[in-house]
Amino acid sequence: MAILIDENTKVLVQGITGSFGGRHAQLSLDYGTKLVAGVTPGKGGQKFGDIVPIFDTVSQAVNETGATASAIFVPPPFAADAILEAMDAGVELIVAITEGIPVMDMMRVKEALKGSKSRLIGPNCPGVVTPGHGEKSHGGCRIGIAPGYIHKRGNVGVVSRSGTLTYEAVFQLTQMGYGQSTCVGIGGDPINGTSHLDVLEMFNNDPETEAIIMIGEIGGTAEVEAARWAKENCKKPIAGFIAGATAPPGRRMGHAGAIVGGEEDTAEAKKKILAECGIGVAETPSEMATKLMEVWGK
Repeated sequence: MAILIDENTKVLVQGITGSFGGRHAQLSLDYGTKLVAGVTPGKGGQKFGDIVPIFDTVSQAVNETGATASAIFVPPPFAADAILEAMDAGVELIVAITEGIPVMDMMRVKEALKGSKSRLIGPNCPGVVTPGHGEKSHGGCRIGIAPGYIHKRGNVGVVSRSGTLTYEAVFQLTQMGYGQSTCVGIGGDPINGTSHLDVLEMFNNDPETEAIIMIGEIGGTAEVEAARWAKENCKKPIAGFIAGATAPPGRRMGHAGAIVGGEEDTAEAKKKILAECGIGVAETPSEMATKLMEVWGK
């Protein structure tokens, strides 16, 4: 099953002719992802890598290729409009990799998402990977910037605000012989399209996912809301890690959303609530997979 994407998902890349978008588009192709189109206004009719057609608009790309998912590598001032364009074209899954999109722009996007059939992952996220069954998980679907080769197809779902910690959890699981169903980086911005809770619900309903790693950080209450939902509704074992335990009070660390505003925003408070909700809490990043095995009884 997997969630959000599978090996048959047709993907387009907005910003495919930029150096960053182009590099990761090529890595997705190398991974075996069905990358069927690129979009850069004014460059329609060209080809990416001699095989992927480039279109001027997302609607043209969707109509010609049947793409249902988009990766956005568009610079911050134009990224919100790129998301809205994908929504208008009926793209089901929009993955915004761009960091630094103005908060006011994201407020506009968030409002537009209401009642839309599109789902947004991100922005400022590493993207989504459903590993394939081939060597080094080749043949899966990779949307974003995650290193494909560290993945292994299996039954652990990973959801995280941090890109680097996503890769760490995935690598630990793979080294222990446990693969992943889907890995979802939801991004570290204060306004994002998909929350921890949204992804936990999907994993809970996915027959292939048997256990979950949830990675959060200081700032906001998303992890707390997800943990309280999981306590009442999730039947699968969960291990969690909260980054930012050493952050000075009131200091924003790294991500735009990692700023403590209330009592439940601190790492210690979040860890306490996660534990109270039956989630195994890893004290350091190096313990994420072993903590899951402990909770899972493996």
